[in-house]
Amino acid sequence: MLEATGTGCELILSVVTFAGKGVRHHKSPRGPYTQLNSTVPIIPSYRVVAAVCDIRKSTVHDIAHRETKAVVGILGCTICLPDPDQLEDIAAGFSRLGGSPALRTVVGADDGCHVRIKPPAAHQLDFLNRKLFHSIQLQAICDHQGRFIDLFVGFPGSVHDAHVLRNSPVYYRQLYPPEAWCILGDGGYPCLGAPICLLTPYWEPVANPVQTQFNTIHGKARNIIEQAFGLVKARWRSIFLRALEVKPAFASEVVTCCAILHNVCMDNGDLFEAEPPPEEDGPPPCSDAASGENLRDRLAAAVSAPEVVVAVLQDHDYC
Repeated sequence: MLEATGTGCELILSVVTFAGKGVRHHKSPRGPYTQLNSTVPIIPSYRVVAAVCDIRKSTVHDIAHRETKAVVGILGCTICLPDPDQLEDIAAGFSRLGGSPALRTVVGADDGCHVRIKPPAAHQLDFLNRKLFHSIQLQAICDHQGRFIDLFVGFPGSVHDAHVLRNSPVYYRQLYPPEAWCILGDGGYPCLGAPICLLTPYWEPVANPVQTQFNTIHGKARNIIEQAFGLVKARWRSIFLRALEVKPAFASEVVTCCAILHNVCMDNGDLFEAEPPPEEDGPPPCSDAASGENLRDRLAAAVSAPEVVVAVLQDHDYC
């Protein structure tokens, strides 16, 4: 969670313009700072926030909804796809993360995570995920620094990651990555060459050392998205470590708000060390007709190829 006296609160206060001069209750002024503290952590229970901040539960509800929507309103300014002239730098960053120049066409890492919610009574099974808790899903793509560049939030927890991907605008509108570039995803996604290029690791057990090395390099580079999720969860533990007691539609806005503020903090250097996220079992492997397996094979071969070809090999003609 952001420190109450740290730069994070000041940054967020500069992002959101609060209406009026504060909320009053029991003759006690409640200005933007109190509103921020009761909104950004947005502890899943309005009752708890009301008690801690000494304001009415209905006031907490109104503040939370109003200020969350205000932050979500700047989504397009803070979470956006990179410009074409930024792609080379992003790709170079992923090459460094993976420790291989073969990743010089990688411009993003994609993953999903589950956010616990209290499900609506009529649709509990829809939100029950494979780990047997109720959730909505967050799908995100980040750059080499862990900054979110695309977000898709709100699908029920019971839906497979691959289905969430296919229903996201970045996929069906072919928004990212551009042609000739690719992004990395885990084994829960299909390995795709079209409509977007998304490369996944080889399924275990792998067939040869080339595939083993590719999976290692792939994992090192893709880990940045897991680190980004870890930072978000560490900043707002009250949101991600217990079930949100809000409607699913508003839960999606809360999660979006957290992702936006993550980028705001990153852009302003407000960072902290988060514990490494625990390894989670991924969803079942997924295959797809629009396979990117040939491209993955070529990339795997490039990963295992020597960076410098010895002179004796250069003297031969190859068909």
